[in-house]
Formats: sequence, structure tokens, C-alpha cells
Amino acid sequence: MLKQHLQFKLSQKLSPQQIQLMKLIQLPTQAFEQRLKQELEENPALESGKADADRLEDTYEDTYDDHQDSETIATDDINIDEYLSDDEIPDYRTQVSNYSSDDDEKSIPYAAGISFNQYLINQLSTVSLNDEEWAIAEFLVGSVDESGYIRRPITDIMDDLAFTQNIYTDEKTIESVLKIVQELDPPGVAARSLDECLAIQMRRKEPSPSIALALAIIEKSFEQFTKKHYSKLQTKHDITEEELKEAIAEIEKLNPKPGGSFSGNNRFVEHVVPDFSIRIVDGTLELTLNGRNAPELHVSKEYTNMLKGYKSAKDKSKSQKDTVLFIKQKLDAAKWFIDAIKQRQQTLFVTMNAIMHYQKEYFLSGDERKLKPMILKDIADQIDMDVSTVSRVANSKYVDTPYGTKLIKEFFSESMKNEQGEDVSTKEIKKILETVIKEENKKKPLTDDKLAKILKERGYPIARRTVAKYREQLGLPVARLRKQI
Repeated sequence: MLKQHLQFKLSQKLSPQQIQLMKLIQLPTQAFEQRLKQELEENPALESGKADADRLEDTYEDTYDDHQDSETIATDDINIDEYLSDDEIPDYRTQVSNYSSDDDEKSIPYAAGISFNQYLINQLSTVSLNDEEWAIAEFLVGSVDESGYIRRPITDIMDDLAFTQNIYTDEKTIESVLKIVQELDPPGVAARSLDECLAIQMRRKEPSPSIALALAIIEKSFEQFTKKHYSKLQTKHDITEEELKEAIAEIEKLNPKPGGSFSGNNRFVEHVVPDFSIRIVDGTLELTLNGRNAPELHVSKEYTNMLKGYKSAKDKSKSQKDTVLFIKQKLDAAKWFIDAIKQRQQTLFVTMNAIMHYQKEYFLSGDERKLKPMILKDIADQIDMDVSTVSRVANSKYVDTPYGTKLIKEFFSESMKNEQGEDVSTKEIKKILETVIKEENKKKPLTDDKLAKILKERGYPIARRTVAKYREQLGLPVARLRKQI
């Protein structure tokens, strides 16, 4: 027998407006401008730029006064008086007093030029090829990736030519056409491996003993070269240390990613717009929010006039009520969006201001060793906001400082105890580790054990595995691969 019972459950859910606000907060300046543009296009009740404040207030006041004595709308009608009240005017506009909309360049720069693959195709037009060879060469160029490599086996390319291009050929023919494609610029393009890429580039250099030796090392001893087994290379090629050094110097001049140097490879230039700016004025820190995050917005006056016309109409048809419902929805959206932008500005400024004062010593000196241990909760507790809100502010935004443009999340780090029992930032330890490795004898680079010992002598007792982790995070290889001849 089924039994029915009631169960009470208390749950907390975010409203759609709160979710949208969180999404606005996490947007960096450029993405925010795109979101703003989208909202302006989708909501005709929202307008940007400076509004004629006096005329706008007069419109609201006249509309409000004209209908103080108007008949009461039925309960199933829409009460729109709240949208016509003059005391709502300030909420329809937001502005920042110390910023001009002309201060910053708002356009995103573009890189001129054609695509990388089209650049290679254009070069093929100068080579004498028959129809089949041209089709194969064009297919090979289409297989070149962004780095300039062909990373597919010849057999797979042969099968694809048969199935997609109806070209039945053999591996020997494809190899011969590939050699032609590999003669295109930039040098090393269409290689199938790193050693082949370097060898192609080396063959284009002016012949010399060091070039010949470098080519021999690439073709015959590439694995030993990558592992820096210099003594084995000297024995195998019967050369002196000085000759080996000259050959390695020639190899280091080569480009391991020939496609990456082509400016047309990416149409868009990476363009970082700082969301904040920190300046030192008379020994004190001064924080400003990028004015592009503080647009001037207001509600369309035409929509106010539409509402005024509706209120003055004696007979209200269904279509008129539907129209007012549409207007109300757009006014709701416009009003909320303006309020959300205000909240976004305030949240960004308050959060960054707390971060700036928390890391005051660093921002005054620029010395990364003065960065204090700081986690998201430290800032969240200071500004009485949720940790997720601080994370959204810090994750994808930049601040312009006297020491360069920095990603805000880089100021956060875990803490650990030094020998004096003081909390120090892992950033500080990494900076010291990086300095020690930079100053080491490259002929005898320090192992992780020796690095751990040096850090302990400096007052940072950390384990070897922790040193290895920090070294990897800094993008530094193991001692053997840091060795130089």
C-alpha cells in the first residue's frame, strides 16, 4: 500500500539575474564591451551615450503629473507608473567622473595578410608541376599544421588522396612531391619530425665545417643531442669540445616551429586590455578602474513616450496591452542591466582595492619576493563576499602596474613556513629557485637534491620533490637538460 507524506526541504538557488551578474563580473574588459554591444543591439529600450538629462527628467515629470488623476488600471493590467516616476531617473544612468569615452582606443588591432596555407599555395604557382603533382602538392600543403609540420604518415595521405581526390598514386611519388613542398618558405616547412625540420633548414645554410658537423649531428646523433650527451657526441664524431660548441651554436639558431613565425597564421593579434591601473602617487598607491568598464547608459526616451501614449488612451485593446507588456519587459531588462553594471563596477573595484592593499609592499617596490601568501578566502573575508566572486574577478583580468601588465591571479599563492616559523609565499620561493638556477654553472647544473639543500641553507626547508614541482611550474628542465658545453 502506497503511503503519502510531506517533506520540507530548505534550498538556496540563484536567481537568473544573479547568475547573469556573476557572468558579467568574470568578463574581462574586451569581452564585457562585446556583451554590452550585444545587449544594446537586442534591447531597444537601452541606449548608450550621454542622455539629455534635463529633457529626460522633464519627460518623466510631465508623464507622471499628467496621470496622477487618471483612471486606475485593472488588476490584470500592467502597472507602469513605476517606470515613469521622476525619482527613478538616477537609476537609468551610470557614469564615471574621471573618465572620457575618448581616452582609450576601443578597436581591436588586426593582423593583415593571408592564411599560412594560402601563402604556401601561392609559392607553388612558381613551381613547374603537372596536374597530378599539383593536386598532391596542394593536398600536402593542406596537411601542414600551425607549427609548419605534416604529422601524418605518407600511407594515410596516399589513402586520403584516393578516397577524397580520386588520385591513385604511390608513396614514392608523394615523397618526391613532398621534397618540392619542403623547398618552400619558411625553411623547414612540411617536415614530418623535428630532426627533419632542422636538417632542411641546415641544408640551406652556406657550407662550412661547423654547418657540416651540425647537419651530421642532426641526421646521425639527434637522440644523443637532445639528451645532451656531449661526451658521447665528441667520441662518435671525433671532435673537440670547441668544435662541438660551434656546431651546437648553429643548431640553436634554427627555428623548431617554422609555421609559428608566419604573421598571417593568426588573423587576430593578441591584445590585452588592463582592467585596472595602479600608480604610485607621492608614495601612495592609487587604483583606477579602466573607464571602458563604466559606460554611460540610459533608458530610451521613445519608450517613455510609448508608455505615456498608452496611459492617455481611453480604450485599451488587446494589442495595446501586448505592446505594453513587451515594453515593460524591455524596461525591466534595461533597468536590471544598468544596475548590474553598477554592481559589476563596484565589485571589481572593491576586490582589486583589497588585493592592492594586501600586497602593498610588492606594488610599492616591484620585488616579487615581497609578495605575501594570499588565497582567495583572504580577500573574500576582507570584502565580505563569496570566494567564487573573488575568483571570477581574479581569474581572467589584468592590472597595469609600474612594473608591467600582470594577470591578477598571479598575485595569489599558497604559504609555507620558513625556519623562523614565518609564513612565506611560494612565489618568493620560486623566485629564489629561479635565481639560483639562472646563476648556476651551466657546465655542472644543480640537481634537485642540491637545489633543495641550497634553499634549506637560505631558510626554506622544502623537500626535493617540492623543488621538482616548483621547477616544472617555472618551465625549467632537469639538470641534465640544462647542461651546456
